[in-house]
Amino acid sequence: MSGQLLDRERRIVIAVGKRKTAVARAVIRPGRGRVWVNGVPVELWPVEMARLKMMEPLLLTGEGIWGKVDVHVSVKGGGVMAQADAVRAAIARALISFTGNEELERMFKEYSRAMLASDPRQTEPEKWMRYSARRFRQKSYR
Repeated sequence: MSGQLLDRERRIVIAVGKRKTAVARAVIRPGRGRVWVNGVPVELWPVEMARLKMMEPLLLTGEGIWGKVDVHVSVKGGGVMAQADAVRAAIARALISFTGNEELERMFKEYSRAMLASDPRQTEPEKWMRYSARRFRQKSYR
């Protein structure tokens, strides 16, 4: 469903971004340059590093594209920075689908390939009779 065009006249685009266990879904439609993440304006997001990471695709495009769209993102799972990476990927993919601009896609890839390509790494599940995925109990001989 990533980058799917829902309505031809109104140009609504949905894109998905993932990082670890965080999944973000971005909906882009024509508007006035407003961005919401889980119903909160991104300017009011509490963690500054996460806020800057979420805004990267918009800052790279400039006011030309950013000022003409509204972005609604819902994100679940993961930690603070994983959610920020997922939001960043979802917004970047949605902007490319919305504009259809190959130069924008090339610019995102040059800046950071992680904006467009999802990271498949996941945490390994904990095994039976162990403290973690790999660590065994310490063996005592005396």
